[in-house]
Amino acid sequence: MKQQIEHRTSGSARTVSNKPCRRQFLKQSGRLLAGSVAAGVALREESIGLPRIYAAQDHTIRLALVGCGGRGTGAVADALSAKGGPVKLYAMADLFEPRLRSSLSNLKKDFADKLDVPPERRFVGFDGYKKAIDCLSPGDVVLLTTHAAFRPMHFEYAVRKGVNVFAEKSFATDAPAVRRWLKAAEASERKNLKVGVGFMWRHSAARQETIRRIHDGAIGDVHTLRIYRVHGPVHCPPLLKNVNELAFQLQHPNSFTWVSSGFFIDWHCHNIDVACWAKGAWPVSAHGFGGRCYEQAGNQFDHYTVEYTFADGTKLLAFTRGMNNCWSTYSDYAHGSKGSAVLMATLGEPKPKIYKSHNMIPENLIWEFGRSDPNPYRVEWQLLLDAIRQDKPHNEARRAGEAEVAALMGRMATHTGQYLTWDQVLNSDYQFVKNVDGMTFETSAPIHAGPGGIYSAPQPGITKEV
Repeated sequence: MKQQIEHRTSGSARTVSNKPCRRQFLKQSGRLLAGSVAAGVALREESIGLPRIYAAQDHTIRLALVGCGGRGTGAVADALSAKGGPVKLYAMADLFEPRLRSSLSNLKKDFADKLDVPPERRFVGFDGYKKAIDCLSPGDVVLLTTHAAFRPMHFEYAVRKGVNVFAEKSFATDAPAVRRWLKAAEASERKNLKVGVGFMWRHSAARQETIRRIHDGAIGDVHTLRIYRVHGPVHCPPLLKNVNELAFQLQHPNSFTWVSSGFFIDWHCHNIDVACWAKGAWPVSAHGFGGRCYEQAGNQFDHYTVEYTFADGTKLLAFTRGMNNCWSTYSDYAHGSKGSAVLMATLGEPKPKIYKSHNMIPENLIWEFGRSDPNPYRVEWQLLLDAIRQDKPHNEARRAGEAEVAALMGRMATHTGQYLTWDQVLNSDYQFVKNVDGMTFETSAPIHAGPGGIYSAPQPGITKEV
C-alpha cells in the first residue's frame, strides 16, 4: 500500500497568461471535459507490425514512472493492484540512479509479473522524463511523481504527447508555475485526456458522505474550518563542503521551497483542498504567522498558522508544525450554525462524525460513518483506469491547480508577512527558478547555504514571494 511505502487529477479560449481572476476560476470549476479522441484504431505500430489498440479497448495500459521515490513507487503499486484489465510498468525515470534501482527492486517483491522495464527503458537525468513519456502511446499513463519544481514542465510535455496522466501533489511552487500548470490543464481537457491527481481524499467514501451531509445542511451554514498537520520535524542536515549544492537540495526536497513548494504546501495541501471542498468555495484572501525554532528546516519555517477568508467572510484556520516533543495531530474539523463535524480524526482512518453542537462529546453525536473507509489510494487509480478503458470524462487537473493557488496563498502570506488576495497570488510574477527547463547538475543552486551549511529562513516584511 502507498501508505507503507511513503511516509506515508471543449476547453476555454481563455489562456492563463491573461492572468485570470478568482471569479473566473470559480465559474469554471467542475466543468465537464470538452473535445474527443478518435476511438478504436491503433496509434502506434507494435514490433510485430500490427497496430496497438487504444487502451479503452481493454488492452494493456502501460505506465511510465517519472520520479521513483516513495510516492511514485507507492502509486505504481496502487495502479498495478487495480482491476478491469492488464496494467504494466513499462518505463522509469529519475534524477538519481540509486533511487530508480531501489524503486524497481521494491516493486519486484509483489509485482514481478507486471514489470517490463529493461535497462534501455530506465532513464536517469533531467531529460529522463521526456524519454520515459516517449515510450508510451495514447491510452497509456505517465505518473508524474517528482517534486513540484518540475511538475508543470512534465505535465505540459505529457499533454503535448497526448498521454494520460497521474500527477502527485503538489503541483507548482510559485504563481508563474501554477499558471503553466493550468494552461496545460486546459490543453488536456481539449484533448480529452484522463488526468488523476494525488488528492486521494476526494475519493474517500467517508469524506464524500460527510461532506454531502454538510452540503445538505447537517451542521447549518459552515462558518469555520480547522485543519491540523502537527508532528515531528522535517529534517535537513547542514550542507557539507564539496557537495553539489543543487543535488543536495533536490535530495532534501521538503526542506526547500523552490523544490517542493515547502512542507506547508506539499504536506498540508490535502487538508486545504478538503476544507475548501467542505465549504464549497475557494478562499479570497489569507494572512499567516510562522517562524523557525530549529535550524534543521532547510530554508523554511518549522511552524505555520494561516487564516484564510472566504467571500462570505467565514474562515479556514490552517495549522502546520514540524517539531519533536509537542502535541501532535493530523485532523480536520468543520463548524456551522447548527453543529460541527469531524472530517478526519486520524491519517490512518478518518472516522468522520457529525455533532449537534460544537462540543464534540458522545451525547451530542448525531451521525458517524461507522465503518472502514475503502482505500482511497486504490480507488483513485481504479477510477482513472476505468475512465481510460471506457473513455469516460475524468480530469482533475484544473481543480488541482485551483487548490494549489489556495495553498500558495497561505505560504506566500506567511513568508512575506503580507495580507494577500487570490488575484494577487495568481497574477504574481515572482519566480524561484527562471529556467527550470534548462536545469542540469552544473546549474548553480537557486539558493545557497550560509555559515555552517545552514540556510536562512524567510524574514516576513523582507522576504519576497509576490
